[in-house]
Amino acid sequence: MPDSAEQLARIYQAGFEVEQFDRFPQAVGIVRDGCMALVQATPDGLVLIGRPGWRMGEVMGVLVQKEGGWIFQEKDQILEATRERLEKLKAFEAELQSLLSSA
Repeated sequence: MPDSAEQLARIYQAGFEVEQFDRFPQAVGIVRDGCMALVQATPDGLVLIGRPGWRMGEVMGVLVQKEGGWIFQEKDQILEATRERLEKLKAFEAELQSLLSSA
């Protein structure tokens, strides 16, 4: 069973920022290169809450399809999901998943 503290240390050592957000008191924010994910501690270690998205201030814009294209959206805030952002998000999610599942 993974230890949450060890997982956080591994994530931090891999170059991710670890942050607390007032809006998400039960979660820890993992941030790098504009990408953001929320994780929470469980008896089985840290797990992702939903899918990673794009950091928009203190909130996370989720990836949604709108009018034939992709955007990151958080309520009224919208940010274009460019190819570069999507590639960063894909790499961010893959590396984070790998770090979370490492024993």
